[in-house]
Amino acid sequence: MNRIFIIAGEVSGDTHAAGLLRELKALEPDMKVIGLGGPKMRELIGEGIEDWVETAGVVGLWEVVKMYRYFKEKMDAVLDAILDQKPEAVILVDYPGFNLRLAKALRTAGYKGRIFYYISPQVWAWKKGRVKTMAQVLDLMICIFPFEKEFYEKSGLRTEFSGHPMVDRLVTLKRDWKRESGLVGWFPGSRLNEVRRLFPLMMDAAKAIKQAIPNARFAVSAANESLAGYMRTMAEEHGMPEAKRWIETGTVYDLMQRAEAGAVASGTATLEAACFGLPYTLVYNVSWPTYIIGKLVVRIKHLGIVNILAKREVVTELVQEKLTADSLAKVTLDLLTHESKRQQMQKELAEVVATLGSGGAYSRAAQTVHEAL
Repeated sequence: MNRIFIIAGEVSGDTHAAGLLRELKALEPDMKVIGLGGPKMRELIGEGIEDWVETAGVVGLWEVVKMYRYFKEKMDAVLDAILDQKPEAVILVDYPGFNLRLAKALRTAGYKGRIFYYISPQVWAWKKGRVKTMAQVLDLMICIFPFEKEFYEKSGLRTEFSGHPMVDRLVTLKRDWKRESGLVGWFPGSRLNEVRRLFPLMMDAAKAIKQAIPNARFAVSAANESLAGYMRTMAEEHGMPEAKRWIETGTVYDLMQRAEAGAVASGTATLEAACFGLPYTLVYNVSWPTYIIGKLVVRIKHLGIVNILAKREVVTELVQEKLTADSLAKVTLDLLTHESKRQQMQKELAEVVATLGSGGAYSRAAQTVHEAL
């Protein structure tokens, strides 16, 4: 019986880890799994998973620095637990700020088991020099974007492309929705600090859009009821109580299929929107210290994964100072009023999605892990 210690630190990582674990348990029902993750992992595994994603899923250097003590204590606790329990393998799911440091600390401390990484950290964008270290401490990288396999294997790190899980989810989540004329979908992110920065801009942009298209309507996707409540309070304080009626919880994928155009916070949701063919704009805004440091280390032309995969700007990116209520309104209006632009974007989005594999991503990843064990 193999024992696994698994760590995911964000909402998307919780989803991917749960998908992987479900397939692993099918291959090896007696496998013992413990670790850190979120509600989906805990629902599948039980008390062996500590649910920490709501606290751990912070974005931005400054935001992480403020929580340094918390992360230091958690790192020490996880390191001690793994060294004490000696699982056959540690599976790290995305979340590179924590997970890559943990992998290095484990090897330094003498951990002899396997260390697998699922959902490649985007070191190809910001710290290519880390690849050498990763090749020394990891036994296997399982990536979900096709170009990553060649990138990692150049360093000698065994790498497998499993395909992207979103391809499989399309089958179960796609509905026969008709796009609703004049409906704008706002997707301000799954983290509180994202919502704080993006939702007020979206409300102000909606005012300008409404002036140009009086029959325009708006819907806002809240990642959970806690964030929905926070957004309702923000709408009241912003002097737009009507915006409280826009907020939907648990309908993100339906909204991506119903809306005629939208704006999506940078992250996993931008690829989900692409899979559903939503004509959208990428929006991104973090604290200035985080942004300035990010600009110094990021070595790619585009921020959004759709544009990275396409090697050109398919989706307009409104980042930091380029993101204002006026710029967001202008780009959204352009999509709403030009059907040909929406159709062209949908065609290009479909071409990008087609590169992500033909399905079975979690199953293929689990089989790779199982064989490696």
